[in-house]
Amino acid sequence: MDKSATIQARINPEVKREAKKILRQLHISMSEAIEIYLTQIALHKGIPFEMNTLNEITQKTLKESENGVNLHQVNNVNDLFEELNC
Repeated sequence: MDKSATIQARINPEVKREAKKILRQLHISMSEAIEIYLTQIALHKGIPFEMNTLNEITQKTLKESENGVNLHQVNNVNDLFEELNC
Protein backbone atom coordinates (compact mmCIF):
# COMPACT_ATOMS: atom_id res chain seq x y z
CA MET A 1 0.00 0.00 0.00
CA ASP A 2 1.24 3.48 -0.85
CA LYS A 3 2.40 5.35 2.26
CA SER A 4 2.67 8.93 1.11
CA ALA A 5 0.26 10.77 3.45
CA THR A 6 1.80 12.79 6.27
CA ILE A 7 0.31 13.62 9.66
CA GLN A 8 1.60 16.28 12.04
CA ALA A 9 0.33 16.49 15.59
CA ARG A 10 1.24 18.44 18.71
CA ILE A 11 1.55 16.06 21.66
CA ASN A 12 2.34 16.57 25.32
CA PRO A 13 6.09 15.75 25.53
CA GLU A 14 5.64 13.51 28.59
CA VAL A 15 2.90 11.50 26.89
CA LYS A 16 5.11 11.09 23.83
CA ARG A 17 8.08 10.00 25.99
CA GLU A 18 6.01 7.41 27.86
CA ALA A 19 4.43 6.10 24.67
CA LYS A 20 7.86 5.82 23.01
CA LYS A 21 9.14 3.68 25.91
CA ILE A 22 6.25 1.27 25.57
CA LEU A 23 6.42 1.16 21.77
CA ARG A 24 10.16 0.48 21.93
CA GLN A 25 9.44 -2.57 24.13
CA LEU A 26 6.88 -3.71 21.55
CA HIS A 27 9.32 -3.09 18.68
CA ILE A 28 6.81 -0.75 17.05
CA SER A 29 7.68 2.67 15.71
CA MET A 30 5.55 5.72 16.48
CA SER A 31 4.48 5.78 12.83
CA GLU A 32 3.47 2.12 12.94
CA ALA A 33 1.50 2.70 16.15
CA ILE A 34 -0.35 5.64 14.62
CA GLU A 35 -1.07 3.59 11.50
CA ILE A 36 -2.44 0.74 13.65
CA TYR A 37 -4.64 3.21 15.52
CA LEU A 38 -5.99 4.83 12.36
CA THR A 39 -6.58 1.42 10.76
CA GLN A 40 -8.62 0.38 13.80
CA ILE A 41 -10.66 3.58 13.55
CA ALA A 42 -11.42 2.77 9.91
CA LEU A 43 -12.32 -0.86 10.73
CA HIS A 44 -14.54 0.05 13.70
CA LYS A 45 -15.96 3.11 11.97
CA GLY A 46 -15.15 5.03 15.15
CA ILE A 47 -12.73 5.19 18.04
CA PRO A 48 -11.68 1.58 18.77
CA PHE A 49 -12.23 1.84 22.52
CA GLU A 50 -14.91 3.17 24.82
CA MET A 51 -14.67 6.84 25.69
CA ASN A 52 -16.91 8.14 28.41
CA THR A 53 -17.11 9.71 31.80
CA LEU A 54 -19.32 8.41 34.55
CA ASN A 55 -21.78 10.64 36.35
CA GLU A 56 -22.03 10.50 40.15
CA ILE A 57 -24.99 8.12 40.17
CA THR A 58 -23.27 5.66 37.83
CA GLN A 59 -20.02 5.82 39.82
CA LYS A 60 -21.92 5.19 43.07
CA THR A 61 -23.93 2.33 41.55
CA LEU A 62 -20.83 0.63 40.12
CA LYS A 63 -18.97 0.93 43.42
CA GLU A 64 -21.95 -0.51 45.31
CA SER A 65 -22.35 -3.41 42.89
CA GLU A 66 -18.62 -4.20 43.10
CA ASN A 67 -19.04 -4.35 46.89
CA GLY A 68 -22.21 -6.45 46.69
CA VAL A 69 -24.46 -3.66 48.01
CA ASN A 70 -28.08 -3.21 46.82
CA LEU A 71 -27.93 -6.08 44.34
CA HIS A 72 -31.16 -7.47 42.91
CA GLN A 73 -31.25 -11.21 42.32
CA VAL A 74 -33.53 -13.53 40.41
CA ASN A 75 -33.73 -17.32 40.44
CA ASN A 76 -33.27 -17.81 36.71
CA VAL A 77 -33.12 -16.10 33.33
CA ASN A 78 -36.84 -16.51 32.70
CA ASP A 79 -37.64 -14.65 35.94
CA LEU A 80 -35.24 -11.89 34.91
CA PHE A 81 -36.92 -11.42 31.53
CA GLU A 82 -40.34 -11.55 33.14
CA GLU A 83 -39.33 -8.71 35.49
CA LEU A 84 -37.78 -6.70 32.69
CA ASN A 85 -40.98 -6.87 30.64
CA CYS A 86 -43.02 -5.23 33.43
